[in-house]
Amino acid sequence: MTLLELIAGFARRHWRAYAAAAAMLVGIAVLTVYVPRRVGHVIDGLVAGEVTGGALWREIAILVAMGLVIYVLRVGWRLALFSAAFRLGVELRGQLYARLARQGPPFFHRQRTGDLMARATNDVDAVEMAAGEAFLAAFDGTLTLVLVVAMMTLAVDWRLGLVALLPFPFMAWAFFTISRHVHEAWRASLERFSDLNEHVQETVAAVRTLRALGLEANADREFGQRAQRAADAGFGAQKWESAYEPAVGLTLTAAGALTLGVGGALVWHGEISIGQLTAFTMYLTQLIWPMFAAGWVLSLIERGKAAWARLEPLLRAPLSVADSGGVAAAPAGTLRCERVTFAYPAADGTAAPAERAPALAGIDFELAAGRTLGIVGPTGAGKSTLLALLLRHYEPQAGTLAWGDHALPAYRLSALRGAIAWVPQEPFLFSASIADNIALARADATRADVERVARMADLAADIARLPDGYDTRVGERGVTLSGGQRQRVAIARALLADAPLLLIDDALSAVDTGTEARILAELRRARAGRTAIIVSHRLSAVADADRIMVLKNGRVVEEGTHAALVARDGWYAAQWRYQQLEASLEDV
Repeated sequence: MTLLELIAGFARRHWRAYAAAAAMLVGIAVLTVYVPRRVGHVIDGLVAGEVTGGALWREIAILVAMGLVIYVLRVGWRLALFSAAFRLGVELRGQLYARLARQGPPFFHRQRTGDLMARATNDVDAVEMAAGEAFLAAFDGTLTLVLVVAMMTLAVDWRLGLVALLPFPFMAWAFFTISRHVHEAWRASLERFSDLNEHVQETVAAVRTLRALGLEANADREFGQRAQRAADAGFGAQKWESAYEPAVGLTLTAAGALTLGVGGALVWHGEISIGQLTAFTMYLTQLIWPMFAAGWVLSLIERGKAAWARLEPLLRAPLSVADSGGVAAAPAGTLRCERVTFAYPAADGTAAPAERAPALAGIDFELAAGRTLGIVGPTGAGKSTLLALLLRHYEPQAGTLAWGDHALPAYRLSALRGAIAWVPQEPFLFSASIADNIALARADATRADVERVARMADLAADIARLPDGYDTRVGERGVTLSGGQRQRVAIARALLADAPLLLIDDALSAVDTGTEARILAELRRARAGRTAIIVSHRLSAVADADRIMVLKNGRVVEEGTHAALVARDGWYAAQWRYQQLEASLEDV
């Protein structure tokens, strides 16, 4: 879809607003072109002595009244037009947000957050201006041009009209040349702004790391360089836009000179009156707006086209995980994983290279409802990847994941993810209160529900020490809380969801062993009757699981109960002995 097709479709859906604005513009154009004709008649009447006294004041009053009507109509068309154009901006931002919200991690691996933010703000603004200001300015300018030229040639003198139009082909050629450069300049400007936006977003997010490493000066220098490049690109676009005005000025100056020369000769020979020459000169002055409107419209259209070329790929990007399932009911029953193999895609989103080792290879397990599976193994073994596949953040290249009577892709994503409470390895908190962050899991949660799950996550004592208790705002990404507190807020959130499947991804790594023991005791009670999968580096977190799998290099190397794995004297047993020794030393 091109930009013009987008605007045309939007205008059809909001035709009443556009029609009202167009009708008011027609009224403005008619009144505007009528004023010089009436002024010409008044001047001829004054010269002939026919317009005097009361008649003169009546003519002045009529001209003032027409000016007031034009003023009211100009305010009216802008209100009608921009109320519609702003709706296009709202629609585009809504579509963009909805598309981004449905995309999976593979999509965001290829995109930059700052660039996405720039497209949702700066680029949408440019398209909005093209649909509003440019659309009606083109209509107004064209209508005014046609009416003015018609009045110049038909109502005054056709010879004078043709002479005045001689320089206009030069302006058309200049506009065509300038508009091509404006498009490229605005495309570069929007890209430089995205680059600057991305740098600012990363720098602010990592400000504590930069400060700790003493890199503030380097960050300032890098920001200055990117800001200068963005400013240079914006200035370059403005320079090309400013070229429209000299082209208009030269054209109208040449037309004015020709008008005065030829018109003066016609008046000298008595072929036209002074009033007619005055009216013609006023009409020529009225051509200033259509000419400037043409340059302004071309600039807005080229800017909008450059912005739309960046927005459309995002709106048309296929979902990284298709939501094509037809089962809307919440899944229930046994969770099955059959010979699942998965490799992460390349950085550009293409298939993983054949030589890359898969993150998971031939994974098999079956987990009955209400049972608990523990997954352990060294770093990079594929533990979190398996949870990501269960959440359908990615699709396996081989094998089947099923829950109950259907494979996971058969479920609607909303139904599947609504049945899962997930505690990620790196919990995300919003810049809201602790209570609001916990209550995200359930919209109808009461304060009593929030406090109950906070106690289960061993968080209540920490909250009591905060200045505003549960109403304490945690700052962006929970910056005012420690890592362990953020993890426990995420655990409380998952417990509040009360979903049939609980996924815990190494969510106790930032708490001490005593806190871990208390949380585990509460989790054992909380997950009674619920299916649970617990990923952890601490084996104590999975010791009471019904089944434990040990992953290494994406493959299952050991599995069984805690007692059976300890007796086997493999990786699990060695790790258990080491962690028990470490815990005993901490207690000393």
